[in-house]
Amino acid sequence: MAMTSEITYLGDLRTRATHIASGQTLETDAPVDNQGRGSAFSPTDLCATSLASCLLTIMGIKARDAGIDMTGTTIRLLKVMSADPPRRIDRIEMYMHMPARDFTSDQKAVLTQASASCPVCRSLSASIETRLEIIWD
Repeated sequence: MAMTSEITYLGDLRTRATHIASGQTLETDAPVDNQGRGSAFSPTDLCATSLASCLLTIMGIKARDAGIDMTGTTIRLLKVMSADPPRRIDRIEMYMHMPARDFTSDQKAVLTQASASCPVCRSLSASIETRLEIIWD
């Protein structure tokens, strides 16, 4: 089985992750509220961002199969950390903005149902509250 990624500690609370198959990289930094500079995604930012990216990907698969164009769909999210120790993600609020198109009620149902089958969501702890609001422009 091939490895997925390699993560290197760069010092000063920063890491660099390299996706082995593509060579793409990204860096993380500890957030300001946890001794970092906040100059890049934090690891928990990536966790929340992975959820939104996965939702869009799963919906995109269903949309492509059903002949629905959802290009331009965006998600803005808010990640809320627990106020009580230990540090952990407490809540992820996502606001999905669908592009201004004449989606039928059937198309909306297909896309909404697809959002419920996200593997990242199914992999997160049940203690993390996730909220998704779909805004049909």
